[in-house]
Amino acid sequence: MTQETILIGLAGVLASAAPVIFAVLGETLSERAGVINLSMNGTILLSAMGGFAAAYNTDNIVLGFLAGMLIGALVALVVAFASITLKQSQVAVGFVLALTCRDLSYFLGNPYMGEPGPRLQAAPIPVLGEIPILGQLFFRQDAITYLSFISIFLAWLWIFRTRPGLMLQGIGEKPAAAFIRGANVNLMRYVYTVIGGALIGLAGPAYSLAIRAGWMGTISGLDGIGWIALSITIFGGWNPSRAAFGAYLFAFLQWLGLVLQPVFTQVPSQVLQVAPFPLMILTLLLVNIGNAEWVERTLAAMPETTRKILSKALRAMRASPPSALGVPFESE
Repeated sequence: MTQETILIGLAGVLASAAPVIFAVLGETLSERAGVINLSMNGTILLSAMGGFAAAYNTDNIVLGFLAGMLIGALVALVVAFASITLKQSQVAVGFVLALTCRDLSYFLGNPYMGEPGPRLQAAPIPVLGEIPILGQLFFRQDAITYLSFISIFLAWLWIFRTRPGLMLQGIGEKPAAAFIRGANVNLMRYVYTVIGGALIGLAGPAYSLAIRAGWMGTISGLDGIGWIALSITIFGGWNPSRAAFGAYLFAFLQWLGLVLQPVFTQVPSQVLQVAPFPLMILTLLLVNIGNAEWVERTLAAMPETTRKILSKALRAMRASPPSALGVPFESE
């Protein structure tokens, strides 16, 4: 494999990770506010179909992306209303919406199956795109991939380096304390859930208008991406930069499966195609395994040097959800 082939493959990894990054950032914002949006898998499918349909009918790719974001925001609004106002189970509501949106996408998307439509083109950045290696990797992408790079930094900056971001952390960790400090907890939860939903909705047309242009219904390969994005949110410890690493790792494993397919000819191609999914689940288990009592006992029985190394590694991977995640807030 030549250097040029590897660079093209890695550039493709960065591009194909963009939709997952939007979904993960959206879920991170929502869960940081204390609301679990479990509808993510269905939202991505419905927004992919809706975004493609809007772009197909208007011949305007921007409207396609906006339609996807609107769909995501509306689905998230239903989650927010049911869980914040009606005090219903966030998990139950989100799961039902995930199934409903998935089936709606297949039913409403039938007229657009296999139809050719607009596709987002690459937009190399002058001068920067000519930089050896880095230029090909980062600066010859399309607009949605550039936006994913920027979104990672902006989300991290907002959550950890701004006053509103600190308030966001407060309503997810200690909503009562945030309320005493003047925060309208439930209103902020509404706002962040809808914004997060819009970002999740952006992931759909990022697939159907850029990565895998078109709508192919049940064979589009998108079913399950939302659940992976949910696991990456947990893997990322509700931190945008760490979550982005998880998204790139998932995209890299998918690319690696394609690269290894000609090498391991005796292994069925389907195995390598689905391998990234169980690998991400295994990674998620490793993130949380450090909290188990049996792990602590096993570490205690190890030599001191080994114990210290493993303990540091487990602490680095360990992640704890916001304390008030999924818990309704009553101001009275």
